[in-house]
Amino acid sequence: MLRLCVPSRTLQTVSKGLSNGQFSSKILKYRFVGSQPSTFTKNLIIRWNSTLSGKNELKTTFSEEQLALAREQRLKGLGPFVSKLPERWIPYAELMRLEKPVGTWLLYLPCSWAIVMGAMETSATLGQTAWMLGLFGVGALIMRGAGCTINDIFDRKLDDKVIRSVERPIASKRVSVRNASLFLGAQTAVGMGILAQLPANCWWLGLASLPIVFAYPLFKRFTYYPQAALSACFNWGALLGFPAMGIMDWSTMIPLYVGSYLWCMIYDTIYAHQDKKFDIKAGIKSTALAWGKNTKTVCNVLATSQFAMYALAGINSGLIMGPGFIGGLSIFAYRVFTMIKKVDLDNPDDCWKAFTGNIKTGLYFSYALFFDYLLQLMGFL
Repeated sequence: MLRLCVPSRTLQTVSKGLSNGQFSSKILKYRFVGSQPSTFTKNLIIRWNSTLSGKNELKTTFSEEQLALAREQRLKGLGPFVSKLPERWIPYAELMRLEKPVGTWLLYLPCSWAIVMGAMETSATLGQTAWMLGLFGVGALIMRGAGCTINDIFDRKLDDKVIRSVERPIASKRVSVRNASLFLGAQTAVGMGILAQLPANCWWLGLASLPIVFAYPLFKRFTYYPQAALSACFNWGALLGFPAMGIMDWSTMIPLYVGSYLWCMIYDTIYAHQDKKFDIKAGIKSTALAWGKNTKTVCNVLATSQFAMYALAGINSGLIMGPGFIGGLSIFAYRVFTMIKKVDLDNPDDCWKAFTGNIKTGLYFSYALFFDYLLQLMGFL
């Protein structure tokens, strides 16, 4: 129908202009070899450019000022280590979240509890325990990085709709999906190498977590409980630490894992409250949105169950009467319940502060268990 109203030369020019986005009457003037485009053609140009402008506005989620601020915050947040890496390496370090070690710590802490409790049950030497703690530390760093890379690959079309994640390497086009996939393969290979250093009983148990790791990014698209999938894989070390020390004590492993799972549900829900305003617009689901104003009530119930599970793990392992276990668990409980009570779920900065505070909370319990282990080595327990 348009062809009946517009000269063929105009249509040819318009079609070429379309491939380049917007175009102007100057281009048409050049195309008509010195002749002036008609009034109709000028109007066509104006309407087309207006349409394109409208589409671009729909695609733009944030203002230039917001994007500039996000970029500035990302650069400031690189820290003293990542910022000194070669420029080409920095996006890959960001894919692993090396500049944000909180996730690595939270992945590692349940590993440390399982290793030390397993060491006490088997009367392991200090050297063996230290080796496993170190090996799991490196494994936590690598596998957490792999998990973040998987997440960024799957979420690349969602991350640019949330201001906190708009500067992530793939979302900001600093790393291609192909290169990120190759990097993921390298991380997975290193992770498998670390797993190979563990006793054979750990292999099948470690590999069993991989399907959950790969499935987690999909959960936020279909369910309000992606935290359930994250918690399932993020605390796998609470199971893996025991066979690493040569014991398969399921009566201790399962309650320690369940307790850690519930802890992760709590702190990751608080974490999700940072982005709830953007998540609603982007169609991203989370427990923060599912629980809403009931979040603190639900978290208190989860925390009560969490420490009941930890107490059961202490009873079944025979470690409940250790001064470190009792004192450490008491401090742990106090800090978790206080966090739930005081956090302002409508303040993103306060949510982040509460979330990162879980590192110290978990470390206190690690120190307490290690204290009991040292008492055992010295013959006092």
